[in-house]
Parts: sequence; structure tokens; C-alpha cells
Amino acid sequence: MRSLQVFEAAARCGGFTVAGKELGITQSGVSRQVSDLEAMLGVALFRRNGARLTVTPAGERLAAQLSEAFAHTWSAVADARRSDQVVTLSMLPSVAARWFAPRLADFMAANPGIDLRITASRHLVDFASEGVDAAIRYSPGPPSDLEATKLGTESVTPVCSTKYAKDHALHAPTDMYRATLLCGDIPEDWPTWFEAAGCLARPSAGPRLGDDGAILQAAVEGHGVALGRSRLVADDIATGRLVAPFAVSLDASHAYWFVRPKDMATTPAINAMKTWLISQFKA
Repeated sequence: MRSLQVFEAAARCGGFTVAGKELGITQSGVSRQVSDLEAMLGVALFRRNGARLTVTPAGERLAAQLSEAFAHTWSAVADARRSDQVVTLSMLPSVAARWFAPRLADFMAANPGIDLRITASRHLVDFASEGVDAAIRYSPGPPSDLEATKLGTESVTPVCSTKYAKDHALHAPTDMYRATLLCGDIPEDWPTWFEAAGCLARPSAGPRLGDDGAILQAAVEGHGVALGRSRLVADDIATGRLVAPFAVSLDASHAYWFVRPKDMATTPAINAMKTWLISQFKA
């Protein structure tokens, strides 16, 4: 195999000296490898006329086939090396935008060798057909058909922009009756929160945006009050983009889970991703 590699380089480079520089060996080393290959095959691969070399027709055919074969080989080697370093992780768009994206730099700094791919979707991913290694699922319990590790829970509380809270004088839970209530599709809803806050009258529903990312962005823009999941609003509250006017919160009925197929082989990169996620949810 080494002789074939040396010959292919010599034929492509048009000489032993240039091929030697490419391969990191001497000109005489290239000449010896080519001579050994010719002796083994019983075919002349180069015509030698003093210092001048010309590839024979047989050498041209062999060099062309070797060039194609080596291209496929090195591509396969690169894929094999890359596969151990690639992690494709699926999660909800809101989790990707509001929680994972602000922490991406930390993950890359802690794991510089990992080639990370994020797929953000609301559907339950098909690991086999979509080429996904693992997922962050938001569910009441661990999926029975998957290997699952609980990452953490959260609470749900009203959030809005500082300006909105000031303009609408949101000082007590009853003040929320005059606020625009942004509605989503999480199990915890406004009637449940009003009941927990001791407000007896049922609130009027506001616009329903569905996706948590859109709801929280509307709250940031001052369009109303959203029921914010604590892990998705923590960064916005820390930076002042959102405020939580009241201490009344609901325990979320769902938790975050790191899941992957039970029969899928693991890699160091997947284990690193799992370890990092666990540390981030504990922080």
C-alpha cells in the first residue's frame, strides 16, 4: 500500500523529487518504492531517460485508478474521524433560542473538538431517519422507549418588560386583569395562575401565539404579559429585558430530559454533551 501511495504521488507530481517533498521522504526513497512496485507487478510504470521520467501507458492507467481510490479512502477516513466528533442534538425552537444559544460559546470553549449540529423542531424527532444523536425533550416523565436522563425542572411565572409593568401599574396580582395576557400551549395557564394568586374572577384570554419563543419576544417588545418558563426567561430577567412583577409562580408539570435511543452506540462527544448539559441545568 505504501508503494502504491508513493507511485500515485510520483505520477501525479511528474517526478520523484516533488513527490518526495509531498510525502516527506527523500527522492531516493521514492525511487526505491517505485522500483519495488514495478518488480512486484512485473510492469514498467516509468520510462527513464537519464534524469527525465515519463509515465508509461500502464502507469497512467494505474495512477488514474489509484487517484480515485485514494480520494474515496481519505474521504471515508475523514468521515470516520468526524463521526466520533459530531453531535446532532434536537430540541424545541424556544429552548434552542432562549436557553441553548446564549450558552453556545461556553459549550464550544469547554468542548473545542466537537462538531455540534442543532436541529430545532416541535415534532418528536425520528432518531434513525433524521440522523439525530440525542434530544432535549420537555415532558411529564421519561419516554419509556428511550434512554433518558433527567436534566431539571422549572417554575412558571408572569413576565413582561419593565416599561409595560410601569405603564400598567402592575403592583398586585389583581392588577393583571387590565393587562394583555399572552397565551401559549404549555399545561400551566392563566386561570391556574390567577387561582394560585388568590384572584377569584376568571381572566380574559389574550392573543395565542403558540411557540414560547414568540410569546417571550412579544413580552420583551412590550405587547403584554407572558407566563414565562423560568429556564427560558432567566437570561432576559438577568439582563433587564424582562421582569417578573410577582413572586407567585407555578411548578411546571413538565421536566427537561436528555434522551437517545437505547440501542444506539455512544461516543465520547455524546457523553461530553450529556455531561455538559447536566452541569448547566444544575448551575
